[in-house]
Amino acid sequence: MAGKLSPLAPKSFPALPALAGVTIATAEAGIRYKGRTDVLLMLFAPGTSVAGVFTRSRCPSAPVDWCRAVLPAGKARALVVNSGNANAFTGKKGRAATKLTAELAAKAIGCAENEIFLASTGVIGEPLDAEKFRGVLDRLAKGTTGNAWEKAARAIMTTDTFPKGASAHLDLDGTQISISGIAKGAGMIAPDMATMLSFLATDAPVSPPVLQSLLSEAVQTTFNCVTVDGDTSTSDTLLAFATGAAGGKEISDPKDPRAYALGAAFKQVLGDLAQQVARDGEGATKFITVDVEGAESDESARRIALSIANSPLVKTAIAGEDANWGRVVMAVGKAGEPADRDKLSIHFGGIRVAADGERDPTYDEAKTSAYMKSQDIGVRVEIGLGSGKARVWTCDLTSDYISINADYRS
Repeated sequence: MAGKLSPLAPKSFPALPALAGVTIATAEAGIRYKGRTDVLLMLFAPGTSVAGVFTRSRCPSAPVDWCRAVLPAGKARALVVNSGNANAFTGKKGRAATKLTAELAAKAIGCAENEIFLASTGVIGEPLDAEKFRGVLDRLAKGTTGNAWEKAARAIMTTDTFPKGASAHLDLDGTQISISGIAKGAGMIAPDMATMLSFLATDAPVSPPVLQSLLSEAVQTTFNCVTVDGDTSTSDTLLAFATGAAGGKEISDPKDPRAYALGAAFKQVLGDLAQQVARDGEGATKFITVDVEGAESDESARRIALSIANSPLVKTAIAGEDANWGRVVMAVGKAGEPADRDKLSIHFGGIRVAADGERDPTYDEAKTSAYMKSQDIGVRVEIGLGSGKARVWTCDLTSDYISINADYRS
């Protein structure tokens, strides 16, 4: 269950307007806890395109397997998400649970089972009793509304302390387009192709192949650049749905200028959600942006940035408001990427603390210590070998992270 509100939480949930072709309902099914909403149903207009990226974990959850199997058809009528139980490492029982959930949803909506998409989050290794969805999905299907994005975001929370949502609006050749998305995640966050759970919807007319292309590209600089603890979930799922309800000619060519504009908006929404995940990192008190510049390639820069962002020593130093740039040097060196000690320079915020392989001659301990008390901390490393660059978001590591995870199943 969620603990005290993260000090890095936004002041309020953003206003996400109703999106044409999408309706939402939530309910309490008693999946793990009593007295909390734990089931989300999203309905989509007939003909809605779908795209997805999923965890590259070799131990994926049953819902991930289900989504991978039905995704090639490219069409969706509904999304069913439950919290409290990940339905991961549950063997034949897990597969049976996804099958029954899809059957119940398809019957309640009146569509094919391969138009149902599923996601689960929560405890790993506990069988999911899908019988709890019987009747619940029927009621949900009859009571969906377009103005329930915050309820949807809350229904998929586990150790999250606040619901996460973001939106964007744009004009595509005279057609007004909206994009809205929600996400959940606070721990077990080191995405590899997706995030814990995130769902994006747009009323733009987009073919499934183009939607998949836009999503796969957008995730690389957003969710794949956020980390809380270096652990990739078995359940990472990011799904995008395009209803086409806004009208206009379908975007079926990835080189269509409208596709570029839509892709930029996807990156805006997913980047916002990814940063919110880092701001809700379990026990977090600092939001950290790591920028690496001057690497031999962008991919090399990304690996170095993740090495810094995932380092327990770097994260605990920042939690303690200690400008220990030596730990950043360590993280650069262990990344296994090209680097030259004598060309490195390191900045905390706008303060250069190290240059040319040694402490900056103008280093001011008092000024740097004052900066480290900020809630938002920037770490910038210049490698000095090329033009590769990358940005990664993370949070600090505190004793509360241990407490949350030590008590997770109890």
